[in-house]
Amino acid sequence: MGKPRVLFVCIGNSARSQMAEAWLRLWAGDRYEPVSAGTHPIPVHPLTVKVMQEVGADMSQARSQSVRELSGPFEYVITTCAEAEVDCPALRGTRGTIRWHIHDPVGRASILSKENDRVRAFRRARDLIGGRVDEFLALHPGHDPEDAEEIP
Repeated sequence: MGKPRVLFVCIGNSARSQMAEAWLRLWAGDRYEPVSAGTHPIPVHPLTVKVMQEVGADMSQARSQSVRELSGPFEYVITTCAEAEVDCPALRGTRGTIRWHIHDPVGRASILSKENDRVRAFRRARDLIGGRVDEFLALHPGHDPEDAEEIP
C-alpha cells in the first residue's frame, strides 16, 4: 500500500500551495506523498523559496504545474484559496476535500514597496500554512511505514 497522496491547489502554484507541499514533505514525507498544482500556474516566486529555506525546506528545484498535468486519485485535496475552488470544482479527494482560505502573499507583495515588507508577507503566509499543515497532521496521522506489511 502506497502513501496517501495529498494535493494542494491554488491559482498560481507559486506560493501558498508550494509552501503547503513543502511543509508536509518536511514533516511527514515518510507518511504522505504531497503534491501541489495551480489552476493557472506561474513560476514559483523567489520569496517562497527564500522563506521556506529559513525553516529548512529546500525548494530550489520546485516548479509550478497545472492541475491538468496531474493524475489521481488523491486521498485529500486541499485548496488554499477560494479562487481555486471556483476554477476547479471537480477536484475532490477520496477521503475529503479541505478548504483553507489564505491571503495571497504574491499579490500582497506586489503592492508593497519595501523588500522587508514583502518578505514579511511571505513569512506570515508560511507560518499560517505551517500551522494548517500541523493541524492536518494532528487530525489525519496518515500511513505509518513501520505498520506496512513486507512483501517477500
